[in-house]
Amino acid sequence: MKALNVTQKLINDHLIEGKLQPGEEIGLKIDQALLQDATGTLVQLELEAMNLDQAKTEVAVQYVDHNLLQTDFKNADDHAFLHSAAQKFGLWFSRPGNGVSHPVHMERFGKPGKTLVGSDSHSCAAGSLGMLAIGTGGLDVAAAIAGQPYFVKMPQVMGVKLTGKLPDWVSAKDVILEMLRRHDVKGGVGKIIEYYGEGLQQLSAMDRHVIANMGAELGATTTVFPSDQETKRFLKSQGREEDWTELLADDGCEYDLHEHIELDKLVPLIALPTSPGNVVPVSEVAGKSISQVVIGSSANPGLRDFWIAGAIVKGKSVNPDVSFDINPTSRQIIQNMIDTKAFANLITAGARFHQSGCMGCIGMGQAPASGTISLRTMPRNFPDRSGTKDDQVHLCSPETAAASALTGKITDPRDIASLYAMEYPQFEDPELHIINEDMLVAPAEDGSQVELKKGPNIKSLPEIEALKSNYEVPVLLKMQDNISTDEILKAGAEVLPFRSNLPEISKYSYTVIDETFYDRAMETKEKAGGHIVVAGDNYAQGSSREHAALAPKYLGQVAVIAKSFARIAWQNLVNFGILPIEFENPDDLEKIEQGDTVKFKNLRQLVENRATIEVLIKKETGEVSIPTKHSLSDRQIRVLLKGGIINDFKEKLSA
Repeated sequence: MKALNVTQKLINDHLIEGKLQPGEEIGLKIDQALLQDATGTLVQLELEAMNLDQAKTEVAVQYVDHNLLQTDFKNADDHAFLHSAAQKFGLWFSRPGNGVSHPVHMERFGKPGKTLVGSDSHSCAAGSLGMLAIGTGGLDVAAAIAGQPYFVKMPQVMGVKLTGKLPDWVSAKDVILEMLRRHDVKGGVGKIIEYYGEGLQQLSAMDRHVIANMGAELGATTTVFPSDQETKRFLKSQGREEDWTELLADDGCEYDLHEHIELDKLVPLIALPTSPGNVVPVSEVAGKSISQVVIGSSANPGLRDFWIAGAIVKGKSVNPDVSFDINPTSRQIIQNMIDTKAFANLITAGARFHQSGCMGCIGMGQAPASGTISLRTMPRNFPDRSGTKDDQVHLCSPETAAASALTGKITDPRDIASLYAMEYPQFEDPELHIINEDMLVAPAEDGSQVELKKGPNIKSLPEIEALKSNYEVPVLLKMQDNISTDEILKAGAEVLPFRSNLPEISKYSYTVIDETFYDRAMETKEKAGGHIVVAGDNYAQGSSREHAALAPKYLGQVAVIAKSFARIAWQNLVNFGILPIEFENPDDLEKIEQGDTVKFKNLRQLVENRATIEVLIKKETGEVSIPTKHSLSDRQIRVLLKGGIINDFKEKLSA
């Protein structure tokens, strides 16, 4: 029998359709589903549109962790709606303030050997427990909750061998920053990253969470770790030892691609603005003045991460020019921080504590001052994501963040030893953590009589029309490489409260790039019936927020032509009936200009037959024809032609 790696074992155990051939579409049985409120409101509206009676997964959980600030009725109304929807459709409900979805799910629900899809791109964090956990668009999650397989192109598996031991002042965040330094934000596209080797013995389950979480920033389909004795120790500390099963790679197993990280040789690293892939050693930029340090988020959510920061600042005061912000990841973590003295150490040193939630990570508060540097342990630093237009967000470890908070400058944490005559603090994880489940609401036994609570800001989804054969529409926007979902539809406190109000949130489409886009799109929707946009490589990297597809669809987007697409965005476009096509010759991007008019003829037939799609471009100087192609599966073609997954699902129900 062929020796298998952990990824292959997980896929084999859940394979419903397809073969383990890289590039072929496979269908997977899904055991668990995770929703957060910024995307989950739309998922619940999709479940309503699908006429779902009860969740079909083993576990499905609706978290409220993004939109916690209640500056008016919108967020509070959404929280009430999500609670009612969870009761109606049979989901667990994590109340506002209970904590960030990924670490809470890992503590309370994650199980080795299970599959999970989440409507948040960082759902891949659950791979730290030996799960196959994939962040994806909400429609895919809704379909999984409804009992449908999850479809994805079979990725290549990159085996990352870890050897040695992390030096003092270097931690798990530096491991994933090293991967980003080597491979950038596109290096994981079409790949699952699987870590193995004797170096794993040095990484706790929460260390693995830090690494797995930011696999999303690599563009990876997901990240996988084995389920070993460390996994067992973690589950035991959470009172869930019975949920542990061993899951290890077979001796002699193979990987499609190989990487090797010698942990001993790592140094403190930092990602410079405005990309998680813009990584350099901290020592190269040390000495620059800062105004803010933020510790927390799903990218560094564990007790150790807060404890180490507290131990570094213990008995000291942070620099008076620095706002030292703490985003605790859960109520449970806060209780454990109090028990281990981490809370007191941080507060005494001058920390500002915020609610248990994503907060600054998603631009929901904690925006930095203009023209200043903010150091964050968070996963992303895309332009304007923080809420400050000219932000200078840097991503780093808790060690680098805490050291810099003391000095008021970007500081290599290894220098702290001499600056403050201190040794590297050694964290000892409690054998049993304080456990708090008080803000988890179990599903109703029968939700059939539950009425959905819809405030005035909650709008049901409009009907989406099927793809037409012929279009003549303008190119409303031309973009280059690595355009993020934050640029397509900005996040933050101004925008996210409209997550359940499609007409309103659509007004923010592409405004980070072009503030005139909405007005132009509405005009062309009325005059021409829609528009297209064009882009370079890795279009729509970053978040799984399907609003980045749905809002443009609402504004009449017919197609996106790009050199290449990020995985989740590519799936989301199809799910909402937008055609994602690629240039056969990438240089042809230069032949299209914003303002050109494009013609599609016999589009439905060409898509269905997988034929070359000739895009006819009307210019003042004449017409230019550009060949394009798609890489959709038979299933995706069917879905696209019908106008998206909702239409497809409703048709199945009525059959």
